[in-house]
Amino acid sequence: MRTRMKLRICRNTPYVQHFLVTALLLTFLILSGSQNANAIPAFARKYGLRCSACHESWPMLNYFGQKFKDNGYQLMNDRDAPIWQNPGYWPVTFRMTPIWHRVSTGKVAEDTYAAGTITGATQTRVSTSGFDLSGLDFHTAGTLEKNISFYLLPSSDPTGTFHFETVMARLDNLGGSPWLNLKLGKFELDNLLSEKRILTLTGNGGIYQTYHFIPVGDGNIFGQMGDNQLGMEYFGHSADDRTRVSAALISSSDGNVNLITGANSYTGFFTASQAFDTGRLGVQRLGFYAMVGDAATYYPTSGGVPIPGSGIGNKGFSREGFVGQFYFGQHFDLQVVTQHGSDNAWFGQGYGDPIATDGNGTATCTAAPCPPNNVPGTTLPVGARAPTWNGATFEAHYVYSPQLIFIGRYELERMSQQANGPGSLTPSASNLGNITTYTIGYRYNPFMTSRAGFAWHNEYNWMHQDGVAPDGSNLNTSELLLGFDFDF
Repeated sequence: MRTRMKLRICRNTPYVQHFLVTALLLTFLILSGSQNANAIPAFARKYGLRCSACHESWPMLNYFGQKFKDNGYQLMNDRDAPIWQNPGYWPVTFRMTPIWHRVSTGKVAEDTYAAGTITGATQTRVSTSGFDLSGLDFHTAGTLEKNISFYLLPSSDPTGTFHFETVMARLDNLGGSPWLNLKLGKFELDNLLSEKRILTLTGNGGIYQTYHFIPVGDGNIFGQMGDNQLGMEYFGHSADDRTRVSAALISSSDGNVNLITGANSYTGFFTASQAFDTGRLGVQRLGFYAMVGDAATYYPTSGGVPIPGSGIGNKGFSREGFVGQFYFGQHFDLQVVTQHGSDNAWFGQGYGDPIATDGNGTATCTAAPCPPNNVPGTTLPVGARAPTWNGATFEAHYVYSPQLIFIGRYELERMSQQANGPGSLTPSASNLGNITTYTIGYRYNPFMTSRAGFAWHNEYNWMHQDGVAPDGSNLNTSELLLGFDFDF
């Protein structure tokens, strides 16, 4: 869920920041003495479980919740099939978040005027603050019959424009084996650190940068590990869920519908992990993933405009890394994701997505010139190389109680080889596009029942990017967010 804003401009408001930080701390002290939480909607209504049975803090899953999800949203008892439920039961949850936030961007190009005419440009800091809304998530999931599960998530932006974030059906426990499960549709990749269950909500902190990093000038939007993708997935796990494996075949379309990009381009996503019981410390898990695929760089055109779905000239890309989930007793855990990424040199020069879809499969490039297109006769510039990079995400949680969780995240993305090497006409600095970002916050749940959930959410994100300001210098952005995150 990503927030979008249309707010007032305020260039210097340090006293507002000091007041809000003080208010945040006082609110935390007042709220931190309430009673334990209970449950989450939808599945809680079906099974009568407490929220803490499946969640460290909703929507983030604990070990039992992950096992429930891996089993196809089933407890493997007689209550799994919907025929055994009250006819009035409807597995649906709405989620939305009214917020106040302040976003500050360190360097923005601003026009200068003389006699009503633009005479040049300067750089200025722009800060916006105000009350806002997130989009609306409309979750419905469960079982159509025992061992046949589904998930449907129509999701909107803050203006109410909807798209299908998730649409999938899964055949569970084929032949009576937990090692045989098959999923088809649009779904989240099998990332152990789930971005769809992320606990943070700011624009830059509400995603995992490691899942979405693209080098400056790179045209490959297809290797987005955090985006839901269209395809099919095999998934298998041991009876105790300690061992997990998955393999997905997805269209190289970044989840866009209507075959809007390449005609015949696919990507594979593979994971495997093993959990170990370390006694009082808890269950630790180690695993790896690999995303390997190709995508179009050449789109035949009509009147200079790329023909949707015609993409050919496929070039390769890859993302691979290790994951770890480490628990240190009942209250503290650390989640780690590393990544090595590589794109073909054609992607590095901006080729790959000339159609530039809007996320719903509608082309936004409707008149020439469109982004770079690898038409016949095109050659790479001198010094062009395959961009490569390394990244890592470290996310820590301190679960004071089922009601209160503290969150801290540190992410770094570092280029190891730029697309424009030393022999290029315009070689890139070795650190161009590097990212460092910090996110801290907490979520307090005064209650969670089988009918509704509510969280008082407070978060701060700071992000530094090398060389991406309008004048080529470094860029810092920050966001402070306070909101009521609720579902029912």
